Amino acid sequence: MPKLKLEETNNRLKNNREGFTLVELLMVVAIIVILSALLFTGVSSAKAKARQIQCVNNVRQLGQALQLFVAEFHTYPLHINGGYWKGKDTEHFTSWNAVLENQLSKNFPRKDWADPKGVWDCPAAEKPSDWPTNLGYTEYGYNAGGLSSNSATNLLGLGGHRLIVKDYGPPTKESEVTVPAEMIALGDGLHGGKGVVQDGYGLWRVSDPQDDPIATRRSIKRHHGKANISFCDGHVESLTLKFLFEDTSDEALVRWNRDHEPHRELLH
Repeated sequence: MPKLKLEETNNRLKNNREGFTLVELLMVVAIIVILSALLFTGVSSAKAKARQIQCVNNVRQLGQALQLFVAEFHTYPLHINGGYWKGKDTEHFTSWNAVLENQLSKNFPRKDWADPKGVWDCPAAEKPSDWPTNLGYTEYGYNAGGLSSNSATNLLGLGGHRLIVKDYGPPTKESEVTVPAEMIALGDGLHGGKGVVQDGYGLWRVSDPQDDPIATRRSIKRHHGKANISFCDGHVESLTLKFLFEDTSDEALVRWNRDHEPHRELLH
């Protein structure tokens, strides 16, 4: 074989053994990074959706338990029943949570019901790392007060007519809820005028001076700025925190109050 042709053949073989150029390698790496990001985003989105669906199922079950109680006693559970140990309104047990747990399990008092598990556990909620170990922890709240402040003596929500530390009665009657299909009953444990997660407490539309940015971030992250809410007729909606806590239209405000009035005069 002529020397020139032999050198050309060796050069071609050498070039074939060199593999990817730097530019080609960088392109491959970039494509892998993009595909990984898309895959991660898809998996994260699927997990978030699954958590929200589980939360919706939880809220729906709690709403059904509420309806069973109302159908039997024709009143809504007291937010807190300070007279339980004195034999007052014993069907309301010690709180609305206990009422619903009794409907769900028919085994109240169960000592561990307030810990996150089963129907009381929102998989998207983040329990604060500094939460006291000796305190119960729930992740859903009750529309006890509506637009009334937590110091009012005549609540517009479902938790009872008077809100005094030792007296939350008498209970709200079933007939006092004007439009059950548009009355918020319970849902993700949100509290305050900024949609703040106040786990284990309740649902309040009025602003709270104790709102804090850390809790606000938790609530926004929980369901991407939405909350799962069960209404008095049992249906569930996923509403934005902005609609729940910032919107001052009649459509938004009437959903908090048993008389289906906006009560704008109570806004801060």
